[in-house]
Order: sequence, then C-alpha cells, then structure tokens
Amino acid sequence: MDQPTVGILHPGSMGAAVAACATTNATAVLWCENGRSTASVERAAAFGLTPVTTLAELLDHSDIVISLCPPAAAEDLARDVAGHRFAGVYVEANAINPERAQRIAALLEPDATVVDGGVVGSPPVRGKTPTLYLSGPVSAIVRIEALFAGTAVRTAVLGTEVGKASALKLSYAAFQKTSRVLVALAVGMAREHGVDQELIEVASRRTDSYLSETQYVAKTAARAWRWGPELEEAADTLAAAGLPPETLRAAASTLARWNDAKDGELTLTDALDRLAQP
Repeated sequence: MDQPTVGILHPGSMGAAVAACATTNATAVLWCENGRSTASVERAAAFGLTPVTTLAELLDHSDIVISLCPPAAAEDLARDVAGHRFAGVYVEANAINPERAQRIAALLEPDATVVDGGVVGSPPVRGKTPTLYLSGPVSAIVRIEALFAGTAVRTAVLGTEVGKASALKLSYAAFQKTSRVLVALAVGMAREHGVDQELIEVASRRTDSYLSETQYVAKTAARAWRWGPELEEAADTLAAAGLPPETLRAAASTLARWNDAKDGELTLTDALDRLAQP
C-alpha cells in the first residue's frame, strides 16, 4: 500500500503526538499553521510535522485527514472541510457523542469517506501506547490500520457503523473523568474538616482507588477545559439512551471552575483552592 500524505487538525498535545506516530508510515504529515498559537507551532516542529499556510492547501495535498480538536469545535471544523469538498478519508477522532459523529459523516459524504475514531489512553509519548478505536467503512479502516502499524498508537476495529467508536470513547471518559472529579471533591471536603491526610491513608490501602492518587487533582484542573465538554457530550449520550445525565453534567459544571487553569502548572493546594471559589 502506498504511503499516504496525512493532514492533522490540529496539533494539540494528543493530536501532535498521534500525528508524529503517523509519520512512520506516511509520506508527510501536514498541519495548518494559520491562526494557531506559538505553542502549537513549537509542538508541531518538535514532532516533525510539516506546516502549510491554509486549510485548503492541507486538504488539497492530504489523502487522509485526522481531526483531533476540542469537542466543541469538531462540527464547525468538519463543516469547513466539507466546504472544500475534501475527497479523501476523514477520521473523526474527537470526543463527541455518536449522533454528532453521524452528523459529521453526513456533512462530509459523499465526497469524503468518514471513519469514526476514539482515542483511549494518554498521548503516545514516553512509552505510552493509547488505542485508537475505529468504526466505519472497511476499506478506509484498513488504510488507518496500515498508517499506525508498528507505532505506539494501537488500533482496534469495532465494526462498520459510524458512532460506535465515539460511544466507546465517551463510555470510558464518563467513568474515568468523573472519577477524577470525585477525588477532588472528596479531598476538598476532607480538607475542610482537617482529615484529608487520613482520607488519603484510608484510600491508599486500596491500590485500585483513584482516591489515593491525589497528585492527579492538579492535572485534572489543568485539563478541565477539555474534559468538561467531553462529559457534556457523554451526558447527551446518556440522555439519548434514556439514562440520567445529571451526574455527568454536574461533573462538567465542577470542571468549569477550573477553566482558567488551562494547561497550567498547579499544586494540589492551588487546584483545591480554585475549586472552592464560586
């Protein structure tokens, strides 16, 4: 199979690392530098990605486009791509609900072939090996599997129905991200009563408890601007299934208190103090 040219939209912490893995089996991995931050420019350069000036240039030269952006931007981004009548394989790999994934597929088809994707795990750096779950047309999925063969990004196929990969991603995110929020609330409550160290000691007796990983609270705060929208998407998915979405909406509301800590370096105390402010 010929090596494709790949476009990444956009090189955030996950997108850039996934794109870097794709360079193993691609002729080039392109990204559009127009309107992106200095941090994006530096990150893309560090991962060996090739800059182009406009979205149109990226789409004209790409056989495969991978969309990895904040959930709220996924549909607008797909609409921009559809406006250029992109005719390659479009991997919708954002943390969005299945209905939105299907709407995006409808936007892009029949010009493009849409593969639904969901990344579970940390960015593929420093030995991390996330899994990219895929669902959609078989021929397109085969191309994505070949793109990441032998790299730190594992692939797993869930079937031909667009929406299945998104459903799995959000099902996992619903538990994993809400659990981290509950840790912050539990430690914050205990700290208010002067028993936070005792709580941590109790939790540490259970090696499988997020509650013993309080160092992750600050990391949760720094990622809240991304995680909150993911939980809102997951809540929509619960509601569509006739299940109560309130727990996830409440977790998203809690995360919103950390929005101004975007990608910052916080201590546990900093994070809990911010959480306590209305």
